[in-house]
Amino acid sequence: MSSSIISTLNFISQQINIYVGLTILILGVVGGCLNVLVFVSLRTFRQSSCACHLTIMSIFNIGQLVIGLSTRPLETNDDINAILTSLSYCQFRQFTFQACISISLASICFATIDQYWATCSRPKWRQWCNIKLALRLNLISIIISLLHCIPYLFFSNRAFLSTTNRMACVLTNKIYQQYRDYVLVPFINRLIPLTIIFTFCLLSYRNIQQIAYRTVPIVRRELDKQLTTMVLVQAAFICLTITPYLILNSITSYTNLAQNATTAAILNLMNTIVLCFYYLSSASPFYIYLSVSERYRRQFLHVINRIHANKCTKPRIAINQVTPDDF
Repeated sequence: MSSSIISTLNFISQQINIYVGLTILILGVVGGCLNVLVFVSLRTFRQSSCACHLTIMSIFNIGQLVIGLSTRPLETNDDINAILTSLSYCQFRQFTFQACISISLASICFATIDQYWATCSRPKWRQWCNIKLALRLNLISIIISLLHCIPYLFFSNRAFLSTTNRMACVLTNKIYQQYRDYVLVPFINRLIPLTIIFTFCLLSYRNIQQIAYRTVPIVRRELDKQLTTMVLVQAAFICLTITPYLILNSITSYTNLAQNATTAAILNLMNTIVLCFYYLSSASPFYIYLSVSERYRRQFLHVINRIHANKCTKPRIAINQVTPDDF
């Protein structure tokens, strides 16, 4: 009886990975590419430090989705799964996936801090909001994340999981596995970023309520409002989607519930569900921006219809005229 329940639970997990996972992957990659397209096409965003952080975040969100979700439906095929769990691919996948997670979370943290600086009443603090500092912060974040994830290249290996009856890529070094379970995942990659995001979003929200009463250029004020609204809503969504994974990961790490086969299958199903919510945080930014910002919708249509579509449809004739770069 228990074996049939385990088989059913594993089948449900596989179907979720195939259909829900692929849907999130496709929507997330398309949305991430469109985000990058808008941010790099408009001078307003190219000169914005917050947009720089969001561009870096979108790029590594795409990497996280492709690496994390593209192979999950294929793991049900034993022949393909043997290739996916080969030692070299196993190590490379773990390394790049964890690096993408760290860099993406760091970028959204920088974006929330940047918006706090941008909406502050003190001019000295607003000076910290510049494109050079944003590029340096992201470069440092990328270097540190890559160095911090190097152990995955040495400690990742193939192992047989009794819960799924398949080979999987796991950490084989017990010390580093404990570091991952008790420090890296719950604190460095979850609790600390969520705390930073939540704190600076509250501070930015307080500042944005007062920004209309300060003497600042109208264009700058509207850009601050737009970016702060986009970042605030995205940050709230990230907190909602990451928190369930943080809770379940804490339960599985600090308890021995997975020792029972049936319970392990239930936890595997729950893990699959909360992972889908987790990946939504990486797949949703573009659709969140479209939903909450009318200005972003106009900018997106401007990029699609007036910049790229016109380049494809109109002949390139050298005409001495001035056209608006963006709005």
